[in-house]
Amino acid sequence: MKKIVSLVLVLLLALGLTACGEPKEPVIEKLDVTANVFAIKGPTGIGMAPLMDKAEKNEGLLNYKFNLVGSNEEIVAKIGNKEADIAAVATNLASTLYNKTNGGVSVIAINTLGVLNVVAKGEEIKTIKDLKGKTILSTGQGANPEYIINYVLEKNGLKVGEDVTVKFVTQPTELIAHVNLSDKAIVVAPQPVATNITLKNKDAKIVLDISKEWDKISDTKLVMGCVIARNEFIEQNPEAVKAFLKDYKDSITAVNSDIETAAALCEKYEIVTPAAAAKAAIPYCNIAFQEGKELKTNLSAYLNFLNESNPQSIGGALPKDDFYYEAK
Repeated sequence: MKKIVSLVLVLLLALGLTACGEPKEPVIEKLDVTANVFAIKGPTGIGMAPLMDKAEKNEGLLNYKFNLVGSNEEIVAKIGNKEADIAAVATNLASTLYNKTNGGVSVIAINTLGVLNVVAKGEEIKTIKDLKGKTILSTGQGANPEYIINYVLEKNGLKVGEDVTVKFVTQPTELIAHVNLSDKAIVVAPQPVATNITLKNKDAKIVLDISKEWDKISDTKLVMGCVIARNEFIEQNPEAVKAFLKDYKDSITAVNSDIETAAALCEKYEIVTPAAAAKAAIPYCNIAFQEGKELKTNLSAYLNFLNESNPQSIGGALPKDDFYYEAK
């Protein structure tokens, strides 16, 4: 009998030690805090879709008020007049807003890596080097796409203007028209435009993912979308920011684990429409969640790259360390 009791005690002790050794995520309770969250339609807003659905069912950790806008300018205005507490924006816009508001915002998460793809019709393109001697059309002159394209070509031994001709158009619809009207065409397009081109033209294919090409030539990730928060909101609601990040991380996990449902939600909330386009685009959008040191490492390197290309693209100067939020 004593042996049996001893054996039971040993087993219980072992189980207790095992349980103690397993790290547990802290339980975050729902807070009675209202967060006004803004996002731009398109890839940077995709990660919000499951959270928007959860908020509609009153299942979020905060009282969310979501707003979708069509342009960067609208986000700038909403941050400026304090209508937006949290916003999903392009990474270079986050830096610009930091400078514009005298350090009034912090970046709290990365939500999108690269969203650029090379789409070809009637051309055999398997590597970046296959672009030698070709003409490429793209949007984004004087912005992220131009600097990224130039860098990727240069690192692959191709000079713009000599080995490759890059022509810029002002509207994504011009890329679609160019592919439709040409027997041979190569364009660099952001998502979901790249996917829309292939859906509208069966002979057009996505042939290169610029994010993957970036990874081959850089030690840090291409990070094109992020989430910022006003520092005033962070200081007044530190626990609410942690709660949002928990909700948001879960939301991005939901997007990547169930693309079909995420696509339906993108259509429902008019983030990317129709659902078929969202479903086809999401795998190419590189939706991700990064915070803390990983965020700072990748984003600071990317902003430094943009600063070297054109300081005005990030608001004229690199942000200071206080730009990078880390939970305390």
